[in-house]
Amino acid sequence: MGGVTIDASVALAWCYPDEQSRYSYAVLESLGTSPALVPSLWPLEIANGLLVGERRLRLARSDVTPFLELLNALPIEIDDQTAARALTHTLTLACTHSLSAYDAAYLELSMREGLALATLDQRLKKAARTAGVTVFEPRSRVAARLRASGKARETTLE
Repeated sequence: MGGVTIDASVALAWCYPDEQSRYSYAVLESLGTSPALVPSLWPLEIANGLLVGERRLRLARSDVTPFLELLNALPIEIDDQTAARALTHTLTLACTHSLSAYDAAYLELSMREGLALATLDQRLKKAARTAGVTVFEPRSRVAARLRASGKARETTLE
């Protein structure tokens, strides 16, 4: 399978205007040509990100449905081996790279499937590079247009 592993941080950026960036738009655009694979915890992380946004009044309930419709329309497949690898490969990667088990699940999936990893998390990017995983880099007409218009900013999570 070609494509990319998408961290929840990137997908949630599509929902929150203040978190949208050239990078997140480029990942979204890439789904037009190749699918994504996400660990089975991804829907829970998305749900939690939406709940927290609602509770903090960053997001109205009416904003959730269009976002979920977007996600459902995208070629994103949920991995069925995440749980089986959690206490072996994923735990080892988390320990080795000082990651949370959640972040290590994205790294493990990218390594296993030979996929690039799209994330806004700098620690996860560093771990991916150390582990020999390609980190998604934007090569995008949309990203270039956003950069030129100044409508998107670079965003990173620590």
